[in-house]
Amino acid sequence: MRPLAGITVLDCTRVLAGPYCTMVLGDLGADVIKLEQPGRGDETRAWGPPFVGGESPYFWAANRNKRSLTLDLSRAEGRTIFARLVASSHVLVDNFKVGTLERWGFDDAALWRIQPSLVHTAITAYGTAGSKAQQPGYDFLLQAESGWMSITGEPAGQPMKVGIALVDVLTGLFAANATQAALRVAEQTGRGQRADCSLLRSAVAALVNVGSGYLATAAAPQRWGNAHAAIVPYQLFPTRDQPIVLAVGNDAQWRRCCTLLGHGEWADDPRFATNPQRVAHRDTLVPLLQQQLETRPATEWLAVFQAAQVPAAPVNTLPQIFADAQVQHEQLWTEAMHSSAGIIKLLGAPFVLNDTPAEVRYSPPLLGQHTDEVLLAAGFGQHAIQRWRELGVV
Repeated sequence: MRPLAGITVLDCTRVLAGPYCTMVLGDLGADVIKLEQPGRGDETRAWGPPFVGGESPYFWAANRNKRSLTLDLSRAEGRTIFARLVASSHVLVDNFKVGTLERWGFDDAALWRIQPSLVHTAITAYGTAGSKAQQPGYDFLLQAESGWMSITGEPAGQPMKVGIALVDVLTGLFAANATQAALRVAEQTGRGQRADCSLLRSAVAALVNVGSGYLATAAAPQRWGNAHAAIVPYQLFPTRDQPIVLAVGNDAQWRRCCTLLGHGEWADDPRFATNPQRVAHRDTLVPLLQQQLETRPATEWLAVFQAAQVPAAPVNTLPQIFADAQVQHEQLWTEAMHSSAGIIKLLGAPFVLNDTPAEVRYSPPLLGQHTDEVLLAAGFGQHAIQRWRELGVV
């Protein structure tokens, strides 16, 4: 049994946010049918290097557990096929530019006439109305516009983006949550609804404590580099050979940290005894910590900190994290058989359900790999499919 077994999802998304949403639904057991433009497909199929077996691992990252159907929705025949697929689906997820589906005759009213219980999840850059609704948007743009970059990077340096497309990933997760909530309502009422998600909405929501602090005080936050505005010590520190992260989250941890550093007196020093005092005197405390931490190599400090349950961690490279014993124990990556690349390694699902675990049922598909399979199951004949292929409809 899989949690979303029996749910059919039409995936009309490209790049990362939308595909990540539908991949999560696929991991949970939904039958995800990815609609792609004939001959071209999702842009990320061409994003690289690296390429393996002629395929892009970028595309693999958000497209496991899907079947690929090529379909040109700009053609009348393509829209006829699409309507048939909508009629047998529970969810439609798209990230078309605002108004695209409407121009093709598929506004929400039309979709619900075809399938009254359909959940339509629409992912946009800025929302469906307002001055920016028609503008295209990518993760990098939204990291800049949302304020993320203004609070990321060294205080005296330039604003910096996060190293991954985190706005896209968060938007995909929020969209998957909203979709499942709307599905539950549809099961109870028989009525579908629209779930609107945007990169802008996700990025602003993800400001969390920093955004809340600004709303409460109207004080613009500054960049802290690898330090924390409200917790000390909570930052990157050099050691004798390589940096580590020390993240002391409460005063009990701080007292243990001081003992391990050989300066138990710091725990009772009125400048450092409580976190607010440490924050107020960070310019005095941080150099003292740096001086002491530079006396021993990273592995020694990590061993003593972790044994005393003082939160500390190495700054791992990707080769190091994927070789990490805990990562391997948690099975955070998996293998699958790919149609052209052979056995490939994929990131695993980011959750564990003990009774209904996620599994890779479908390796990331080749472009149009399942076109005939999907259309035959929808009731179309092989002769019609061949004709549409010759015309470039599929």
